[in-house]
Amino acid sequence: MPSPGWADLYGWQLERAGGAPLFRQIYAQVRAAVLSGALRPGTKLPSSRAMASGLAVARASVVAAYEQLLAEGYVEGRHGAGTFVSADLTNLPARRRPVARGVRPRPVPAPARAFPEFERATSQTEARPFNTGRTLLDARTMETWRKLTHRAVRALGANDLGYSDPCGLIALRRSLCDYLQAARAVRCDPQQIVITAGTQHAIDIAIRVLLAPGDEVWVEDPGYPLTHAQLLLAKARPRPIPVDTQGIVVDAGRRAAPRARAAFVTPSHQFPTGVALAMARRLELLAWARASGAFIVEDDYTSEFRYSGPPLASLQGLDEDERVIYVGTLNKALFPGLRIGYAVVPHALLPAFVSARYLMDRQPPSLHQAVVAEFMQQGHFAAHIRRMRQMYREQRDALAATLTRRAADCLDMDVPDQGMHLVAYLKHGVADTAIEAAAQRAGIVVRAISRFYRAASPRPGLMLGFSGFPRPLIVPAAARLAALVTR
Repeated sequence: MPSPGWADLYGWQLERAGGAPLFRQIYAQVRAAVLSGALRPGTKLPSSRAMASGLAVARASVVAAYEQLLAEGYVEGRHGAGTFVSADLTNLPARRRPVARGVRPRPVPAPARAFPEFERATSQTEARPFNTGRTLLDARTMETWRKLTHRAVRALGANDLGYSDPCGLIALRRSLCDYLQAARAVRCDPQQIVITAGTQHAIDIAIRVLLAPGDEVWVEDPGYPLTHAQLLLAKARPRPIPVDTQGIVVDAGRRAAPRARAAFVTPSHQFPTGVALAMARRLELLAWARASGAFIVEDDYTSEFRYSGPPLASLQGLDEDERVIYVGTLNKALFPGLRIGYAVVPHALLPAFVSARYLMDRQPPSLHQAVVAEFMQQGHFAAHIRRMRQMYREQRDALAATLTRRAADCLDMDVPDQGMHLVAYLKHGVADTAIEAAAQRAGIVVRAISRFYRAASPRPGLMLGFSGFPRPLIVPAAARLAALVTR
């Protein structure tokens, strides 16, 4: 080794075969010794020749490591004296000692402590029935997607690889505009559409544009927990408004928070109950927004999948005063890894919405947008939705039939006309959280909907996703779940 003192101070471990280049290993270990305080400012390093001899490496490796350390300011050269740890690194810690077990972790800011609680609500990532938010792709869609992706990659030009419009590619926005006008009765033009990474991203932008800290906001009770979490992080004041069989109770909202600045709702398929907002309530909600100067954020997260008749018309399509921000996603219509959603923004809010989107993420990725635009323009999207609607209907029916046959005495089921999940309400006072835990141990993922209530009295039930699992997987899993419930 270069010198006994140096060897005692720092233990060298160089991987001769299969590891990183030797100069990178030498650089990394000297740097780590400096940062940890093992090598104090002003400590002289061995000469490159002595270091190379002690480590049995080529001198060029040591010289390259020293040059990198010198360039980054960890060491300094003194003419005629050698190489030293930089003297101005005075704020480095003393040599660290092992931390005893049981020692309290260092404090973190209050906003950082808020995130783990919210993360627990989003940890449904297991590929087991009956996880929610999952989709299936048939062979036809997969093959079409591959072909269009290869074609888009081959057609990439300089403009596709640079900065582009933060609103998204105009070709995709035109296709979405045509689709939303025809299928959802949305009033829009392509310039009003802003491409996002999904509904969460669009809702986050809407919160930033609409609300100041302390503003009151209507949220559905029960309702989507991540929207509630986003509002809390923005320091808004979410006011839970009860939901009944006709959707959000507007009169209750007026009484609870008459000066609310916004309402966040899921009118076509309320989360989690699945009820549709009645026409009288829709008109009442729009009248409240118009009279109070508030805005409505319409989260239309599973509008494509309606199993009896055409999709319900959007709330936004009834809006004569541009009080509604309409939010949708292709991540559920196609697949979650796509990460493309959109917002239809009132003209008065559009400059602020686009600026906020620009500041957060500059622009959406070009390649996936180009593929989706072509997928829609060629008619593949409509055909895919028709096939998936039939498949999901069969999966829904298989799940409902199995639970009804095996656990009708213990469950009340709302079989939805729309969406990608159903809710099975528990009878006899059984705790849904207990069934959730028991199902998890049995290899089944269910979500206790009592967690989604804020102020209203919770009705225990299980939210079961059926869209992401083929029928041969659904039936035996549903039978196991029914056995758990009946026990």
